[in-house]
Amino acid sequence: MTDPTSSSAPILEVRNLHMTFKRGLLKRGFKALRGVDLQVERGSVFGLLGPNGAGKTTLVKVLLGLNVGWKGTAKVFGLAPGSTEPRRRIGYLPEAHRLPPYLTGRQVLELFGMMCGREKSWLKERIPIWLEKVDMERDADRKLKEYSKGMQQRIGLAQALIHEPDLIFLDEPTDGVDPVGRAAIREVIAELKRRDVTVFLNSHLLMEVEAMCDRVVILDQGAILREGTLEELTPRTGAVRFELSTEAYDPERLLTGVGSNLVKDGRFFELAANEQEVGEAIDRLRAGGVSIRSITPRKLTLEEAFIGIVSKDSGQAPPDPGTTKSGSDAQKPGPGAQKEVQA
Repeated sequence: MTDPTSSSAPILEVRNLHMTFKRGLLKRGFKALRGVDLQVERGSVFGLLGPNGAGKTTLVKVLLGLNVGWKGTAKVFGLAPGSTEPRRRIGYLPEAHRLPPYLTGRQVLELFGMMCGREKSWLKERIPIWLEKVDMERDADRKLKEYSKGMQQRIGLAQALIHEPDLIFLDEPTDGVDPVGRAAIREVIAELKRRDVTVFLNSHLLMEVEAMCDRVVILDQGAILREGTLEELTPRTGAVRFELSTEAYDPERLLTGVGSNLVKDGRFFELAANEQEVGEAIDRLRAGGVSIRSITPRKLTLEEAFIGIVSKDSGQAPPDPGTTKSGSDAQKPGPGAQKEVQA
């Protein structure tokens, strides 16, 4: 049997987890979790994805000891969820959190730090460090009721981390945060990983998950549809992405008969092609006076993989990542706006 105190033991373990909520006169109730199995290794960044109603919040609340009546096995640090010892070692940033609006950011960190068992003298040294990490030093002594949504989110992250836990649950940590703030939060999460802190992340911004997570679980209707590393969930598509030095070229003329499913977006284009066809495309572009900046094998994005997996489970036909739509719904191969999928 694995020693739960060992650094090699999983920090979270769930086996055959079921959770049913009673609803009115329904004898069978609503099954929120249906035989969930997963484990999370120490020092990893673990992503939990799924559509609305998938059971993600229920699972997190079981692990935090906030839900009762579940069946199966769940362990946090080798102990039952809700036990005193695991709770002392956990930080939690819930979605749409509510912090006392009459307190300043600095006072919030002091209050939550003391609630988690830290001494005032210890907090006096650590609070300025965490304020700097989330870029809130300048506004630390303003009341929370004066904060923007992004500022409240960053101070919320700091309060979840102020006692420096070994395991942190983050529910939509970048919600309402501007690009600079999101970059700061990503750096905090990267630093936590370097310090061997485990991060359990739930976010509907799939590009954020793709940038931060080592492993991802996709949950739907209370059951796990797919689990794996980012490499396993986002395989190559068989297409190749070209970046050129100019938009002034006619790919349909230059590449007639080479590969298939050619999609152009300015100086970028994608082409479904084998190795020989890629070589021929390079030759034709050069012969046409077009300079090539880069050639990259096309992989599925996490968003495309997520939609495909969930659509397949629901019986819907997933969108083809190699095609585009007209008008404002166009899906382009070049850099574009960050897509959001509710998790």
